Amino acid sequence: MAWTNPYYDPAKAHHTPHGFRNPEPDTRGAGDLQRWRRERKEAGLPHPPREGYEAFSHRWWQRAAFDGGDDAAWWLGHATMLVRRGGLTVLTDPVLGRRASPLSFAGPLRRTAAPVDVAGLPPIDVVAISHNHYDHLDTATVKAIARRFPQAVFLVPLGLKPWFTRHGLRNVRELDWWDETSIGGAAFTFVPARHWSARTLWNRNRSLWGGWVMAMNEFRFWFAGDTGYSERLAEIGERIGPIDLAALPIGAYSPRWFMRGQHVDPEEAVRLHREVGCRRSVAIHWGAFELADDALDEPPRLLGEALAAAGMTADEFMLLNIGGRIAL
Repeated sequence: MAWTNPYYDPAKAHHTPHGFRNPEPDTRGAGDLQRWRRERKEAGLPHPPREGYEAFSHRWWQRAAFDGGDDAAWWLGHATMLVRRGGLTVLTDPVLGRRASPLSFAGPLRRTAAPVDVAGLPPIDVVAISHNHYDHLDTATVKAIARRFPQAVFLVPLGLKPWFTRHGLRNVRELDWWDETSIGGAAFTFVPARHWSARTLWNRNRSLWGGWVMAMNEFRFWFAGDTGYSERLAEIGERIGPIDLAALPIGAYSPRWFMRGQHVDPEEAVRLHREVGCRRSVAIHWGAFELADDALDEPPRLLGEALAAAGMTADEFMLLNIGGRIAL
Protein backbone atom coordinates (compact mmCIF):
# COMPACT_ATOMS: atom_id res chain seq x y z
CA MET A 1 0.00 0.00 0.00
CA ALA A 2 1.32 3.47 -0.91
CA TRP A 3 2.26 5.75 1.96
CA THR A 4 -0.39 8.39 2.66
CA ASN A 5 0.60 11.85 3.88
CA PRO A 6 -1.00 12.32 7.33
CA TYR A 7 -0.47 16.10 7.04
CA TYR A 8 -2.19 16.44 3.67
CA ASP A 9 -4.21 19.64 3.28
CA PRO A 10 -5.82 19.92 -0.17
CA ALA A 11 -6.08 23.69 0.26
CA LYS A 12 -2.27 24.03 0.22
CA ALA A 13 -0.45 23.83 -3.12
CA HIS A 14 2.75 22.38 -1.63
CA HIS A 15 0.86 19.43 -0.09
CA THR A 16 0.06 16.20 -1.93
CA PRO A 17 -1.66 13.03 -0.70
CA HIS A 18 1.71 11.30 -0.75
CA GLY A 19 4.11 13.98 0.48
CA PHE A 20 5.16 17.54 -0.34
CA ARG A 21 6.22 19.39 -3.48
CA ASN A 22 7.53 22.70 -4.75
CA PRO A 23 5.02 24.98 -6.47
CA GLU A 24 7.66 25.44 -9.19
CA PRO A 25 8.06 22.75 -11.90
CA ASP A 26 10.72 20.09 -11.35
CA THR A 27 13.80 20.76 -13.48
CA ARG A 28 15.19 17.22 -13.24
CA GLY A 29 14.09 14.11 -15.06
CA ALA A 30 14.55 10.37 -14.81
CA GLY A 31 18.16 9.38 -15.30
CA ASP A 32 19.57 12.86 -14.60
CA LEU A 33 21.20 11.79 -11.32
CA GLN A 34 22.99 8.92 -13.01
CA ARG A 35 24.05 11.21 -15.87
CA TRP A 36 25.47 13.77 -13.44
CA ARG A 37 27.40 11.15 -11.47
CA ARG A 38 28.83 9.68 -14.66
CA GLU A 39 29.89 13.05 -16.09
CA ARG A 40 31.32 14.13 -12.73
CA LYS A 41 33.46 11.00 -12.48
CA GLU A 42 34.67 11.27 -16.09
CA ALA A 43 35.71 14.92 -15.59
CA GLY A 44 37.34 14.30 -12.21
CA LEU A 45 35.15 16.90 -10.49
CA PRO A 46 35.19 18.74 -8.21
CA HIS A 47 38.71 20.08 -8.61
CA PRO A 48 40.68 21.02 -5.47
CA PRO A 49 40.96 24.71 -4.55
CA ARG A 50 43.56 26.47 -6.67
CA GLU A 51 46.02 26.73 -3.80
CA GLY A 52 45.18 23.32 -2.33
CA TYR A 53 43.00 22.22 0.58
CA GLU A 54 45.44 23.16 3.34
CA ALA A 55 45.92 26.72 2.07
CA PHE A 56 42.18 27.09 1.55
CA SER A 57 41.49 26.04 5.13
CA HIS A 58 44.18 28.38 6.43
CA ARG A 59 42.63 31.26 4.48
CA TRP A 60 38.99 30.69 5.43
CA TRP A 61 39.00 29.14 8.92
CA GLN A 62 39.30 30.41 12.49
CA ARG A 63 38.30 29.01 15.85
CA ALA A 64 34.93 30.37 16.97
CA ALA A 65 34.95 32.49 20.15
CA PHE A 66 31.71 33.30 21.96
CA ASP A 67 33.06 35.62 24.65
CA GLY A 68 31.01 38.59 25.75
CA GLY A 69 27.26 38.91 25.77
CA ASP A 70 26.65 41.37 22.96
CA ASP A 71 24.31 40.64 20.05
CA ALA A 72 26.25 38.87 17.31
CA ALA A 73 26.13 36.15 14.66
CA TRP A 74 28.68 33.46 13.84
CA TRP A 75 29.06 31.27 10.76
CA LEU A 76 30.14 27.82 11.99
CA GLY A 77 30.52 26.27 8.55
CA HIS A 78 28.17 25.04 5.82
CA ALA A 79 24.60 25.93 6.93
CA THR A 80 25.31 26.24 10.65
CA MET A 81 24.75 29.77 11.97
CA LEU A 82 24.64 30.85 15.61
CA VAL A 83 22.70 34.05 16.27
CA ARG A 84 22.58 35.73 19.68
CA ARG A 85 19.99 38.47 19.98
CA GLY A 86 18.26 39.97 23.01
CA GLY A 87 19.48 37.19 25.30
CA LEU A 88 18.21 34.41 22.98
CA THR A 89 20.70 32.11 21.22
CA VAL A 90 19.59 30.34 18.04
CA LEU A 91 21.48 27.64 16.12
CA THR A 92 20.62 26.62 12.56
CA ASP A 93 21.17 23.21 10.93
CA PRO A 94 23.94 22.07 13.31
CA VAL A 95 26.34 19.72 11.52
CA LEU A 96 29.66 19.51 13.36
CA GLY A 97 30.77 15.99 12.43
CA ARG A 98 33.41 14.82 9.95
CA ARG A 99 30.99 13.61 7.27
CA ALA A 100 27.62 14.66 5.86
CA SER A 101 26.53 11.06 5.65
CA PRO A 102 24.73 8.26 7.49
CA LEU A 103 28.04 6.37 7.42
CA SER A 104 31.21 7.10 9.39
CA PHE A 105 33.48 5.74 6.62
CA ALA A 106 31.86 7.05 3.43
CA GLY A 107 30.06 10.09 2.08
CA PRO A 108 31.03 13.77 1.78
CA LEU A 109 34.03 14.49 4.02
CA ARG A 110 34.45 17.83 5.77
CA ARG A 111 37.32 19.63 4.02
CA THR A 112 37.60 22.40 6.61
CA ALA A 113 37.30 21.56 10.28
CA ALA A 114 34.33 22.63 12.34
CA PRO A 115 35.37 25.75 14.29
CA VAL A 116 33.78 24.45 17.51
CA ASP A 117 32.38 21.22 18.93
CA VAL A 118 29.18 20.82 20.92
CA ALA A 119 31.11 21.07 24.19
CA GLY A 120 32.36 24.51 23.13
CA LEU A 121 28.97 25.99 22.26
CA PRO A 122 27.35 28.63 24.47
CA PRO A 123 23.92 27.79 25.95
CA ILE A 124 21.48 27.17 23.08
CA ASP A 125 17.81 28.15 23.35
CA VAL A 126 16.53 27.28 19.87
CA VAL A 127 17.70 24.91 17.13
CA ALA A 128 16.09 25.61 13.74
CA ILE A 129 16.22 22.78 11.17
CA SER A 130 15.57 23.51 7.49
CA HIS A 131 15.19 19.94 6.19
CA ASN A 132 16.43 16.41 6.66
CA HIS A 133 19.37 16.06 4.25
CA TYR A 134 22.51 14.78 5.96
CA ASP A 135 24.47 18.01 5.42
CA HIS A 136 21.74 19.85 7.36
CA LEU A 137 20.58 17.31 9.94
CA ASP A 138 23.34 15.30 11.67
CA THR A 139 22.13 12.72 14.16
CA ALA A 140 25.18 12.79 16.45
CA THR A 141 25.32 16.60 16.61
CA VAL A 142 21.60 16.99 17.31
CA LYS A 143 21.58 14.35 20.05
CA ALA A 144 24.67 15.87 21.68
CA ILE A 145 23.04 19.32 21.69
CA ALA A 146 19.86 17.91 23.24
CA ARG A 147 21.87 16.19 26.00
CA ARG A 148 23.92 19.28 26.81
CA PHE A 149 21.08 21.80 26.48
CA PRO A 150 17.87 19.98 27.48
CA GLN A 151 15.99 23.30 27.55
CA ALA A 152 16.64 23.89 23.82
CA VAL A 153 13.56 23.92 21.59
CA PHE A 154 13.97 22.19 18.22
CA LEU A 155 11.97 23.80 15.40
CA VAL A 156 11.45 21.40 12.49
CA PRO A 157 9.52 21.21 9.21
CA LEU A 158 6.17 19.47 8.96
CA GLY A 159 6.64 15.70 8.93
CA LEU A 160 10.05 15.66 10.62
CA LYS A 161 9.03 15.53 14.29
CA PRO A 162 8.68 11.70 14.27
CA TRP A 163 12.38 11.41 13.36
CA PHE A 164 13.29 13.44 16.44
CA THR A 165 10.93 11.44 18.63
CA ARG A 166 12.55 8.19 17.48
CA HIS A 167 15.92 9.60 18.57
CA GLY A 168 14.67 10.49 22.04
CA LEU A 169 14.09 14.25 21.57
CA ARG A 170 10.85 15.57 23.03
CA ASN A 171 11.16 19.37 23.03
CA VAL A 172 10.23 19.64 19.34
CA ARG A 173 7.80 21.90 17.49
CA GLU A 174 6.73 21.03 13.94
CA LEU A 175 5.62 23.78 11.52
CA ASP A 176 4.20 24.12 8.01
CA TRP A 177 5.08 26.99 5.67
CA TRP A 178 3.96 30.31 7.19
CA ASP A 179 3.24 28.77 10.59
CA GLU A 180 4.59 30.79 13.53
CA THR A 181 5.64 29.96 17.08
CA SER A 182 7.03 32.12 19.92
CA ILE A 183 10.06 31.41 22.11
CA GLY A 184 11.77 33.76 24.55
CA GLY A 185 10.20 36.92 23.16
CA ALA A 186 10.95 36.05 19.52
CA ALA A 187 8.56 34.88 16.80
CA PHE A 188 9.79 32.12 14.48
CA THR A 189 8.09 31.63 11.11
CA PHE A 190 8.77 28.66 8.85
CA VAL A 191 8.99 30.06 5.30
CA PRO A 192 9.11 28.46 1.85
CA ALA A 193 12.19 27.32 -0.03
CA ARG A 194 12.62 25.52 -3.35
CA HIS A 195 14.21 22.20 -2.48
CA TRP A 196 13.28 18.62 -1.48
CA SER A 197 13.82 16.11 1.33
CA ALA A 198 14.99 12.50 1.84
CA ARG A 199 17.18 10.50 4.20
CA THR A 200 16.61 7.11 2.59
CA LEU A 201 15.57 5.75 -0.79
CA TRP A 202 12.03 5.33 0.53
CA ASN A 203 11.07 8.65 2.14
CA ARG A 204 11.59 11.28 -0.55
CA ASN A 205 9.53 14.40 0.17
CA ARG A 206 7.66 12.86 3.10
CA SER A 207 8.77 15.77 5.27
CA LEU A 208 8.82 19.43 4.29
CA TRP A 209 11.77 21.78 3.68
CA GLY A 210 12.12 25.54 4.09
CA GLY A 211 13.78 28.42 5.90
CA TRP A 212 13.20 30.30 9.14
CA VAL A 213 12.62 33.93 10.01
CA MET A 214 13.34 35.01 13.58
CA ALA A 215 11.64 38.28 14.53
CA MET A 216 12.48 40.00 17.81
CA ASN A 217 11.34 43.59 18.31
CA GLU A 218 12.57 45.40 15.19
CA PHE A 219 15.16 42.74 14.21
CA ARG A 220 14.54 40.14 11.48
CA PHE A 221 16.90 37.21 10.72
CA TRP A 222 16.20 34.98 7.71
CA PHE A 223 17.91 31.61 7.45
CA ALA A 224 17.18 30.38 3.91
CA GLY A 225 18.33 26.79 4.38
CA ASP A 226 18.75 25.11 0.98
CA THR A 227 16.91 26.65 -1.95
CA GLY A 228 16.87 27.06 -5.68
CA TYR A 229 15.88 30.42 -7.08
CA SER A 230 12.20 31.30 -7.15
CA GLU A 231 10.40 34.59 -7.66
CA ARG A 232 7.95 33.35 -5.02
CA LEU A 233 10.54 33.83 -2.27
CA ALA A 234 10.08 37.59 -2.50
CA GLU A 235 6.89 36.98 -0.53
CA ILE A 236 9.08 36.40 2.56
CA GLY A 237 10.12 40.04 2.54
CA GLU A 238 6.64 41.24 1.68
CA ARG A 239 5.04 39.36 4.58
CA ILE A 240 7.73 39.48 7.28
CA GLY A 241 10.47 41.90 6.17
CA PRO A 242 12.48 43.97 6.00
CA ILE A 243 15.23 41.44 6.75
CA ASP A 244 18.09 42.84 8.82
CA LEU A 245 20.34 39.81 8.39
CA ALA A 246 20.00 36.87 6.01
CA ALA A 247 22.01 33.65 5.76
CA LEU A 248 21.95 32.80 2.05
CA PRO A 249 23.52 29.75 0.35
CA ILE A 250 26.04 30.31 -2.45
CA GLY A 251 27.58 26.84 -3.04
CA ALA A 252 26.81 23.38 -4.48
CA TYR A 253 25.29 24.86 -7.65
CA SER A 254 27.20 23.14 -10.47
CA PRO A 255 26.29 21.85 -13.03
CA ARG A 256 23.39 24.25 -13.46
CA TRP A 257 21.36 21.86 -15.63
CA PHE A 258 21.13 19.54 -12.62
CA MET A 259 21.37 21.83 -9.57
CA ARG A 260 19.31 24.84 -10.68
CA GLY A 261 16.06 23.70 -9.10
CA GLN A 262 17.57 23.00 -5.68
CA HIS A 263 20.59 25.32 -5.11
CA VAL A 264 21.09 28.96 -6.05
CA ASP A 265 24.40 30.05 -7.48
CA PRO A 266 26.13 33.24 -6.22
CA GLU A 267 24.45 35.46 -8.81
CA GLU A 268 21.00 34.14 -7.86
CA ALA A 269 21.83 34.55 -4.17
CA VAL A 270 22.53 38.24 -4.78
CA ARG A 271 19.23 38.45 -6.67
CA LEU A 272 17.37 36.91 -3.71
CA HIS A 273 19.11 39.32 -1.33
CA ARG A 274 17.64 42.21 -3.30
CA GLU A 275 14.21 40.77 -4.09
CA VAL A 276 13.49 39.70 -0.51
CA GLY A 277 14.73 43.05 0.80
CA CYS A 278 17.76 42.09 2.91
CA ARG A 279 19.83 44.81 4.51
CA ARG A 280 22.82 42.50 5.07
CA SER A 281 23.49 38.89 4.12
CA VAL A 282 26.08 36.28 5.10
CA ALA A 283 27.15 33.67 2.55
CA ILE A 284 26.65 30.10 3.76
CA HIS A 285 26.59 26.57 2.27
CA TRP A 286 30.11 26.65 0.85
CA GLY A 287 33.67 25.88 1.94
CA ALA A 288 33.07 22.76 4.05
CA PHE A 289 31.69 19.88 1.94
CA GLU A 290 32.12 19.08 -1.75
CA LEU A 291 28.50 18.32 -2.66
CA ALA A 292 28.49 19.35 -6.32
CA ASP A 293 30.95 20.11 -9.14
CA ASP A 294 32.03 23.59 -8.01
CA ALA A 295 35.43 23.76 -6.30
CA LEU A 296 35.49 25.01 -2.70
CA ASP A 297 37.06 28.33 -3.69
CA GLU A 298 34.76 29.08 -6.64
CA PRO A 299 31.64 30.35 -4.78
CA PRO A 300 33.40 33.26 -3.01
CA ARG A 301 35.07 34.33 -6.25
CA LEU A 302 31.80 34.28 -8.17
CA LEU A 303 30.03 36.09 -5.34
CA GLY A 304 32.54 38.91 -5.64
CA GLU A 305 31.85 39.13 -9.37
CA ALA A 306 28.09 39.09 -8.81
CA LEU A 307 28.31 41.86 -6.21
CA ALA A 308 30.40 44.02 -8.54
CA ALA A 309 27.91 43.49 -11.37
CA ALA A 310 25.03 44.46 -9.06
CA GLY A 311 26.82 47.54 -7.72
CA MET A 312 26.84 46.11 -4.19
CA THR A 313 29.60 46.03 -1.59
CA ALA A 314 31.11 43.18 0.40
CA ASP A 315 29.58 44.74 3.52
CA GLU A 316 26.10 44.18 2.12
CA PHE A 317 26.71 40.49 1.29
CA MET A 318 29.50 39.22 3.52
CA LEU A 319 32.03 36.42 3.22
CA LEU A 320 33.00 35.32 6.73
CA ASN A 321 35.67 32.88 7.78
CA ILE A 322 34.29 29.59 9.05
CA GLY A 323 34.10 30.49 12.74
CA GLY A 324 33.86 34.20 11.93
CA ARG A 325 31.61 36.65 13.73
CA ILE A 326 29.74 39.85 12.97
CA ALA A 327 28.17 42.28 15.42
CA LEU A 328 24.42 42.86 15.21
